[in-house]
Amino acid sequence: MHKKPIVSAAISNDLPELQQKSQQLSIINRFSLSLIEINELDELFHYVTTEVVSQLGFVDCVIYLCDYSRQVLTQVAARGDKSADEDYIIAQQQIPLNAGITGYVAKTGLPLLIDDVSNDPRYLADSRPALSELCVPLIYNHQVLGVIDCEHPLTHYFTDEHLEILTTVASMLSAKINQCHTLIDLKQTVQQLNQAQTLEKGMLQIASLTYESADVDLFYQDLHHIVKSLINAQNLFIALYEKKTGILEIPYIVEAGVRNTAQKRFNTKQFSNTASVYLIKSNRSMLLNQADYLSHIEQGHFELVGGLPHSWLGVPFEVNNAYNGIVVVQSYDEQYQYTQHDLDILTYISRQISLAINRELARQSLEHKVMHDELTGLANRALLIDRFNQAISRFSRQSNHSMHALLYLDFDRFKIINDTLGHQVGDKFLIEICAIIQSCIRQIDTLARLGGDEFAILVEDIQSTHEVESLVKRIQKALEDPIEIDGNLLQGSTSIGVAFACHETDVAYKILQRADAAMYEAKSLGRGQVQFFSESMRQKLKGAALLETDIQRAIQHNEFELYYQPIFRIADGSVAAFEALVRWHHPDKGFVTPDSFIPVAEDSGLIMQLDLHLLEQAAKQLQCWQKTIKTPFRITVNVSSRHFANLDFVSFIDNLYQSYQLKPGSLCIEITESGLIANLSLATKIIEGLAPHQVKLCLDDFGTGYSALGYLHQLPIHVLKIDKSFIDNLKDGKNNPLVEAILTLAVSLELDVVAEGIEQQSQLDVLKQTNCDYGQGFLVAKPMPAAEAILYLNEHK
Repeated sequence: MHKKPIVSAAISNDLPELQQKSQQLSIINRFSLSLIEINELDELFHYVTTEVVSQLGFVDCVIYLCDYSRQVLTQVAARGDKSADEDYIIAQQQIPLNAGITGYVAKTGLPLLIDDVSNDPRYLADSRPALSELCVPLIYNHQVLGVIDCEHPLTHYFTDEHLEILTTVASMLSAKINQCHTLIDLKQTVQQLNQAQTLEKGMLQIASLTYESADVDLFYQDLHHIVKSLINAQNLFIALYEKKTGILEIPYIVEAGVRNTAQKRFNTKQFSNTASVYLIKSNRSMLLNQADYLSHIEQGHFELVGGLPHSWLGVPFEVNNAYNGIVVVQSYDEQYQYTQHDLDILTYISRQISLAINRELARQSLEHKVMHDELTGLANRALLIDRFNQAISRFSRQSNHSMHALLYLDFDRFKIINDTLGHQVGDKFLIEICAIIQSCIRQIDTLARLGGDEFAILVEDIQSTHEVESLVKRIQKALEDPIEIDGNLLQGSTSIGVAFACHETDVAYKILQRADAAMYEAKSLGRGQVQFFSESMRQKLKGAALLETDIQRAIQHNEFELYYQPIFRIADGSVAAFEALVRWHHPDKGFVTPDSFIPVAEDSGLIMQLDLHLLEQAAKQLQCWQKTIKTPFRITVNVSSRHFANLDFVSFIDNLYQSYQLKPGSLCIEITESGLIANLSLATKIIEGLAPHQVKLCLDDFGTGYSALGYLHQLPIHVLKIDKSFIDNLKDGKNNPLVEAILTLAVSLELDVVAEGIEQQSQLDVLKQTNCDYGQGFLVAKPMPAAEAILYLNEHK
């Protein structure tokens, strides 16, 4: 920047005092105005030394700034007399903070005017020694920033006026230096804040991607876009290393801003000579300039693959126990060199990438678990239905007349294998038989496990039923030979039902229902049979569907009624409880037996809604009876075991007790032994959650299933109900050994026992001789409407 001179001539020592003062004020005024326009320190220092030299007539002028960290005065500007024959450079570039006249002024903060420096031992001679010296400190806020040092070859050259004006200049310069430093600090702070905000924004965006990206490929693309806003990332790739297999996968690579979409999977042996594999093996970050990169090549750490980068930055990261990863950026631009700051940023980003990839892998794993059977690894019902619906949707785009077949398989006698040889053998048998069937189908077909020993095969795009018949024969042939499991020779055979989808209007789950119905027809014919869905089966399904609709309507219109069968004390016949049994008086069909609609409700899932409806009816009835009857009694309601897979059931029962002000333990729950509970730990939590209301759990039909002892050991059951089939065998005054065994077991476990189905006096007589406390059956009372039940209760308190 070019500035006008402060005044037109230097101040002369011979001018009258008034004129000197006027010139001083003019210099200060112009100097102060000029300072306003200068904001760069180098320009400011140059301007001051130039103007001082040219306008004040000094031989030289030097500005030193204090460097307290190194304890030196560092020269920042210097200028000799323009009128001299040649310019010269001031020799003293740095002076110790305590040396010379300048050091003294810097240390004391006091100006010095020396008429003859030859007599002053502090003087440090320059290449052109002077005889007089004027040195003033640069002070701001009591802090010495530096000094302005002026010298002259004549003795007694500097005057008090010179001292005064230079002190004023120094004061103004000090303020300006502080202002410039403040401005520089402010700019740096703003820059740092902007960088921090950009970095924070990038990190937040990456964190957001972690949760929002459902597609890992899109995640990589979005991630790269963010990374480019933080560092030079025109060339970037992300690699994953699978520890177990030694496979290096590069799911994302961009070179010179262009995405390479080809998936790359290599054995690390194929790429063992690359910088990437070296980075993985060393497991430490690498910040390399071109010389560093060449040094590694010379040492044999890796070879040059592709172009030689000007700068290379790679960061490894741990994903999980199965995977490591690396993220690498490289620059071929000589103008750009990665820094430690870039390494810090990429290290932080790598951690976010690790977290995101780990979550994506976990999501994929969870998705696989959700859509696949845990034991066999096959597709589950949800995935089968999804693939079936996709296959059906293709009908609208196909010109050929293909169709899809669904085979529903149920392995014969599998339950016996499980119960006699144990679940471990049963599981291995299932895995082996699934492998056999898998070998019989095409790669495009889907073998799915629907639950237990029920499986399905989706056979897509076939031209005739003959293809299915041929597949069935292959499966039957493959299962002819016994399968050896843990030394046991097991025969595999399956009942198969087949249904077809031929139109785009077909619905997958309905075809599955048809195949299921056909399978049950096949099973009824004996082992290893096959049935194709027929019109007669369609009518049965239609009847079930209509009944399902009727059940929904019946719940809404309160068509279901509870009948109450007394549970009595065997000793005296007094009522201890009632079992609530559902009855349905259909408006058109009349009385519908529970055996007709309960299975339909179970299959359709309506049983959950029906159970809750009946529980509320029972609660209302209890509230009514408890207002008039003070004798303690309870009502038990049969519910599906499905309720023991959801903690909401606890809230529902709790709400019934609260809303209807029921007495503790007055409303209890029954489940049948055949109603297997899949998640015993969750079921236990639910039963324990009902404990505050003293709700008892009764196990109905005890002894008829296969899970009783497991339930007794793992669930907090309170009451056993001995199945009617055991009570039927109580004859001629003789006890049934099985009944005696159940009673002994109940006593040891401190459980109450109810004998069901007492229909003869002889049965009751035998039970009176045992430890059985409670009974239930037609001999004493049949199920009755609420009005009759209350009368019976009053008579048999």
